[in-house]
Amino acid sequence: MDNMKISREKSNSSVFFSVKNMTTIAMMTAVICVLGPFSVPIGRVPISLLPLAVFLAVYIIGTVRGTIAYSIYLLLGLVGAPVFGGGSGGPSVVFGPTGGYLVSFIFMALLSGFFIHRFYKNVVIQGIGMFLGILLAYGCGTIWFMILMKCNLKVALTQCVFPFIPFDIVKVIVGIIVGRSVRRRLIAANVIED
Repeated sequence: MDNMKISREKSNSSVFFSVKNMTTIAMMTAVICVLGPFSVPIGRVPISLLPLAVFLAVYIIGTVRGTIAYSIYLLLGLVGAPVFGGGSGGPSVVFGPTGGYLVSFIFMALLSGFFIHRFYKNVVIQGIGMFLGILLAYGCGTIWFMILMKCNLKVALTQCVFPFIPFDIVKVIVGIIVGRSVRRRLIAANVIED
C-alpha cells in the first residue's frame, strides 16, 4: 500500500515538473517581466500593469503555476534584474516603502486564482474574487508602507490606495476578458490542460 502511495506521489510530482509545465511557467514569467516595468508615476506609488500581469498568469496557467511565475519574477527583481516599475530592481525596491505591494501580490495571486478556477463559469464571482485579491494586496502593502514611511492610515490610503481603485477595476475586467480568451486558445492548442 505504501509503495502505491509513493508511486502516485512521484507520478504527480513528475507531471508538475514536466517540460510542458516548466515551459508555461517560464513563458508566463517572461510576460510578467515585460509588463511589470510599465508604470505611470502619480506619487509615491506608480500605476503599474503588474496586477494585470498577475491576473493573467493565474487565469491562463492556473493558480499554482501562475503564483510560481510571479514568485520567480519577484526573485529576479530582488537580485537586481530591472523588472519592477520604471525598470528598477534590487533589494532596495523589494524592501522599500512600496515593496509590501510586490510581496503581497503572491497572496493576491493565490486568492484571485482560487476564485478564477473555482468559479470558472461565473465571471462576476471571478471579478469579485480578483478584487478581493487586490484588497488583500492593498491591506498588506499599505501596512508595510505605513511602517516604513512612519505615516498614518489616512496618508497611506490617500497615496497608495484611493488613486488606484478605478485603474485596478479596469485591470480586473481586462484580466478576465484577455485571460479567458488566451486560456481557451491554449487549451485548444493542447499547450495547457483544462
